[in-house]
Amino acid sequence: MNAVITGSNRGIGNAIMHTFAHNKYNIWACARTPSESFESEINQLSKSCGVSIEPVYFDLADENAVKAGVKQIFSYKKSVDVLVNNAGMGHGGTLMMTPVSKLREVYEINVFAQIHMMQLISRAMTRQQSGSIINICSVGGMEVGKGYIAYGSSKAAMIWLTKAAAKELGEFGIRVNGIAPGLTDTEMGHYKSDEEIQKVFDRTVIKRFGKPEEIAQGALYLASDAAAFITGQILVIDGGRVI
Repeated sequence: MNAVITGSNRGIGNAIMHTFAHNKYNIWACARTPSESFESEINQLSKSCGVSIEPVYFDLADENAVKAGVKQIFSYKKSVDVLVNNAGMGHGGTLMMTPVSKLREVYEINVFAQIHMMQLISRAMTRQQSGSIINICSVGGMEVGKGYIAYGSSKAAMIWLTKAAAKELGEFGIRVNGIAPGLTDTEMGHYKSDEEIQKVFDRTVIKRFGKPEEIAQGALYLASDAAAFITGQILVIDGGRVI
């Protein structure tokens, strides 16, 4: 099995890369910029797991770069069985304090780039009549709160798009699902103030940060044959947030 994972160099994407590798997936590990430490990491992981992990570098905000990156993936002449649309960006700001330029920037990465990846990769999946696409969304796209107008609305858009894509691609044997993580122990997960983090914990059954590896296990399940009858769904992994 072969998987494309965006944002593989850190956070949830990095955990997904490790989890998939340990479960014998060959991986195209996508990241924005080359890094010696990242390439050393994937070389060690590849050897220890006995799988192929190829770095693919491109900026999701650059449409031509995305096309070139996917062309590089297709050049390996292997099936693309799984796409994990993980890379994204956070932003905090109220309606009145969020410039439209920032809104465009967030949507460029969190929505438009994700759609572009689905369009390009689904072409290969359509030809092979199989595939699993997993979009990393967020509970921030389900809850409505102050101060996250750009991030929350972009993730809400991805939840809708995930379901719409599932309807359109199902006839080609392609499943499309999303994962909505709650507060997770990553760099992005710590952008909230300590006070805001405590407020989240106060209304969460399991009062701690989620681990990236716990989100990765959800992605592994959705990618597997064990989830063969699941599509158009959003798997919430949030420790039991009570709204």
